[in-house]
This record gives sequence, C-alpha cells and structure tokens, in this order.
Amino acid sequence: MHTHTIFVISDGTGITAETFGTAIMAQFESKPRIIRVPFVDSMDKVHQAVRQINHVAEVEKRKPIIFTTLVSQEMLEFLEANCKGKLFDMFGTFVRPLEVELGQKSLHRVGRFADISESKEYLERMEAINYTLAHDDGQTNTDLTGADVILVGVSRSGKTPTSLYLAMQFGLKVANYPLIPEDFDRKQLPPALVPFRAKLFGLTIDPNRLSAIRSERRPDSKYASLQNCRYEVAEAEAMMRRSGIEWLSSTTKSIEEIATTILQEVLPQHLGH
Repeated sequence: MHTHTIFVISDGTGITAETFGTAIMAQFESKPRIIRVPFVDSMDKVHQAVRQINHVAEVEKRKPIIFTTLVSQEMLEFLEANCKGKLFDMFGTFVRPLEVELGQKSLHRVGRFADISESKEYLERMEAINYTLAHDDGQTNTDLTGADVILVGVSRSGKTPTSLYLAMQFGLKVANYPLIPEDFDRKQLPPALVPFRAKLFGLTIDPNRLSAIRSERRPDSKYASLQNCRYEVAEAEAMMRRSGIEWLSSTTKSIEEIATTILQEVLPQHLGH
C-alpha cells in the first residue's frame, strides 16, 4: 500500500519533473504512488488536474504532493490557489533565482523545446540510440570501429540497460557482447572484439543474483543453475583479467553508477577525451 500520492504536473512530458521528484522522495522511507499528468497546456487541462488532485485528497484524507514544471504563471497560480495538495514549483525554485543571478529573463518555453529535434546534439543522440540497438547482445560485428565503448560480460549481467542508458543520456554509441561457453572453452575473447580491446569494459555479477535473474526467464534450466552461473562468472572474470579489461560488478550498483564509472574512468583513458 502506498503511503502518499504524488502528482507530477507538466506542460511537457513531465519526465524531468518525475525524475527529480522520485529522487527527492527516495530520501524518505515512503512508498509513493506517482501520477504523471503531462501536456497540461491550457486552463481547461489545469481545471481537470485540480479536480483529479482534489478527488484523491478527499478519498485518501491526505494532501497529495505535487511537483510541477508549469511555465504559465496564470496556470500555476490557479493550481496553487485551488488544489488541495502541497505544491512544489520546480521552475519557481530554480529558474527565477537564476534569472536574478544571471541578470536575464528565462525563455519560458512551454513543453518540449520546439527546435530540439533540429539540434546537432539531438540528431547525434538518435544516431547513438540506433547504433546501440543494432549492436545489442552481439547482434552484429559490423562497424565496431564506430563504437565509443563495447561492454562485455555473461548473459544477464546488465549490459543492455547500461548500453541504452549511455546512448540515451549521453549520446554514446555502445555495443555489447555476451561472453558464452564457447569463449570460455577457447580461453580467449571473441575474435571480433580483439582489435577493439581498448574500447572494452566488462560487467560481472554475483552468481547467486545471476541465477535468480536467469531463473525468472528460464526456470529449472542449466542456463539458470547456480553451478553454471558460478562457472560462467568465474571464467568471464578470469578472461577479463587475462585480457587487461577493466570491469566492475553490477550486483549492487545502479545503471547510473555503472555509467558514471565508464564515463569517468574508461572513456577518458581509451578515447583520449
């Protein structure tokens, strides 16, 4: 059972406000229910949002928490005056003090930036995502020269989510390649990866955790057995040591932490950034 209801009210997608609000609420021992209300870009939609918030307040007998990134001052004032919740205006908290500090008015753009899809950074990020999807799980060995980093590790060690996070958040082209029993029998890296050793970064995982993850996908299989998971993890770690590949365990680390390590330690060394 959730302890609080949190509304995220935005004139755009609301993803930024939801991410920020979730990070803030993670500091508290509560299990909030998050309701994102995106594209609130008219007074009619603000009225609808207020009705929804007030209904929850009446049913739960508790003030909902509201994170908002509404740019329109008229809409914001109506929301604040009429909703039965605790409002946190994220633009008011950060943008207005910055206007004073920088000595200039903000652009007050509503929703997603109209020109973002035409920007160089946006196009590069889309290209990186397409590249990363095409090179997921060793689907293709073509154009590994274009990769910024190549993740290696046993199946289900966290390579795919880390790859996509690096592509979506930082515009990096990431290939990922599973280490399989045939590689362990040869005691060598997959031949396709050898020329790109400087771009390789390894992920490993606790065998017990790996067995649990694999069992969800293929229960009672050799693939998911603890004995096999111990074997694969030990062989993969030994191979990475022999090959001089930097690696870390994904067992207790979030995708964000893994990505930060790659950004700070691997890319500057291997790519000369």
